[in-house]
Amino acid sequence: MKKVDDSSLNKLVKNLKEQNKTIVFTNGCFDILHAGHIDYMEKAKTLGDVLIVGVNSDESVKRIKGSKRPIVKQEYRLRLLEGISSIDYLVVFEEDTPLALIEKLRPDILVKGADWKDKGVVGEDFVKTYGGKVKLIDLLPGISTSIVIENILKAYK
Repeated sequence: MKKVDDSSLNKLVKNLKEQNKTIVFTNGCFDILHAGHIDYMEKAKTLGDVLIVGVNSDESVKRIKGSKRPIVKQEYRLRLLEGISSIDYLVVFEEDTPLALIEKLRPDILVKGADWKDKGVVGEDFVKTYGGKVKLIDLLPGISTSIVIENILKAYK
């Protein structure tokens, strides 16, 4: 099982850092998993030794995306993400942003999609204070959760 609860997170990170592992962190809702997510995770994993993915809880997704989301419940989103070989660990967070989680993990590399370039990456300033890096990854064109939802709506309306 790749899911790590909050209570064992500190021990995991301490152990990884003692082994001099490069920790890569990213996060998202991952509501309706698609090929773009897989591509993104594979690219993120190449940046270090261990990829830890923060996953918004159902309540967090609802606050961020609106009352009709998530479409896929947290337990099923986690199950799908567990099947992605490039992900080493999954951590659910309740807040609207992963800042507290980033502060706890202190990743060597913080990763977001290139679509965040002009939006400001949450945790970027903090990660840079201790010499960490922020990397933006080009997204697979033509696929996103919004596009999948639009296609379903068009096909079934």
